[in-house]
Amino acid sequence: MSDITISPMLKSFIEVSPDAHFPIQNLPFGVFRPDASKEARVGVAIGDYILDCCVLEQNGFFDTPSIFEKNVFNKPSLNAFMKLGKQARLDVRRILTELLASDNPTLRDNEILRSRVLIPMHQAILELPVEIGDYTDFYSSREHATNVGTMFRGKDNALQPNWLHLPVGYHGRSSSVIVSGTNIHRPMGQTKADDAEMPSFGPSRLVDFELEMGFFVGSGNTLGESISMKDAEDKIFGMVLVNDWSARDIQKWEYVPLGPFLAKNFATSISPWVITMEALEPFRTSGPKQTEPEPLPYLKSATNRDTFDIHLEVAIKSEKMDVPFTVCKSNFKYLYWSMKQQLVHHTITGCNMRTGDLLASGTISGPTPDSYGSMLELSWRGANPLKLPNGEERKFLQDGDEVIMTGYCQGDGFRVGFGECRSKVLPAVNPLA
Repeated sequence: MSDITISPMLKSFIEVSPDAHFPIQNLPFGVFRPDASKEARVGVAIGDYILDCCVLEQNGFFDTPSIFEKNVFNKPSLNAFMKLGKQARLDVRRILTELLASDNPTLRDNEILRSRVLIPMHQAILELPVEIGDYTDFYSSREHATNVGTMFRGKDNALQPNWLHLPVGYHGRSSSVIVSGTNIHRPMGQTKADDAEMPSFGPSRLVDFELEMGFFVGSGNTLGESISMKDAEDKIFGMVLVNDWSARDIQKWEYVPLGPFLAKNFATSISPWVITMEALEPFRTSGPKQTEPEPLPYLKSATNRDTFDIHLEVAIKSEKMDVPFTVCKSNFKYLYWSMKQQLVHHTITGCNMRTGDLLASGTISGPTPDSYGSMLELSWRGANPLKLPNGEERKFLQDGDEVIMTGYCQGDGFRVGFGECRSKVLPAVNPLA
C-alpha cells in the first residue's frame, strides 16, 4: 500500500456497499460525540460507523514519531491533529488502513475493543470538525462569474478586467460557519426596490444557496512570508462541501462599493467529514486551460493537474414534498482557479494562514443550465422559475425548503464521498416584533 493512496482492491472487514461514501479508500476525519452525554472527540468514517480515534490513541495504536503530542484526538476539533503536519496524517491513515483491512485480526477479532471503537453513525452527534479562525470565499468559477456578470452588466462586460488574472475573493465571517444539519433563519436586512425612493427593512425575499467546496489549511505560513505553488498542496489538510448562503436582495443594495457583507454573513454550511488530499489523489485531473492570458509567474503550476473530478449535486425538498428533487449537477473540476492558486494568491502579500483556516471556492457552475450552482442562475434571476415535481415553482428559496448538497469521486467499484451538507430555511426572526 502506498502512503498516498489505498488500492481500489483493498476491502475492510466492515461491509461497505459500492455506492456508499465512506469505504476504506476514503477514511475522512471528523468530530463527534458518541451520544449526548459524551464529550466530543475525533473520529474517522468507515461505512455506517465512526472509528473512535480517541480510544485507539489511548490504547497505543498511534505510537509513531510524527504524533509527538499527546491526546491530539481527545479534542473537540481537528486542529491539534492538523497542526502536526502532512506526515502525521499519512502515518495515521496507514495505521487505520491496516487496522480496518479485512485480513487483519487485530480489531476484527477483538470483540471488546471493536465495541468500544466502532460507533454506529446513526446514534452519534456530528460536530463542526474544525475550530475555524478565518474564512475566505473566492469567486473561481468562470461559468458562474460569466452568468452573473451577464445578468447585471451584459454579455460584453460579463467578466471584470482582473478576473482572468487573479483569484477574486473576500474575507467572510467564521463565527457563522455551521455544520450540516443546523438550520438557518431567513435574514433580516435593508433592501431597495428599483422603483423605490428609499430602502425598507424586512426579511430577505431572495434567499439563495451557493454550491461550493472548501479546504482547510493544515499548516500555514509566518507573517511576511508567502506560500509557493510548489508547496501549496502540502499545506492543505482536506476538503468539505460548502453551502455559502446568500441574500441576493440585501446584497444588491449593500455591496457597492465595498463587497459582500450582511448578504453573506448570516450562515455558511459545511459537511461534517473532512476528506483528505490522499483520499482524493486517485481522482486528480486537469482544470480549464489558462493560456489567454497566462497567469503571472507566481500563479503558474508545473502541471495543469491541480484539480479533482468530484461530482456535485444539489437537491431541494419543500415542506410539501416527500423526497428531495435534484436541481443541479456540477463538478469541482470546472473551477478556473485551483485551490493551490487560491492559497498562493491569498499569501502573496505575506498574509499568514493558520491551522484551521477555511477557504471556499465560490459557486461552482458548469457549462450547461442544469449545472448552474445557484438559484440566481438556475432561475436566471427569477425569469425562469424552477418547476418541482409536485407542481410548486421556485425563483428563490422559501421558508421550509431544505437544501441538500452531496459530492463524490467515482472509483472502480467504490466511491470516495463527502456525505451530505443539508440545512433548512426557517422563517425570519424580526427584532422589531
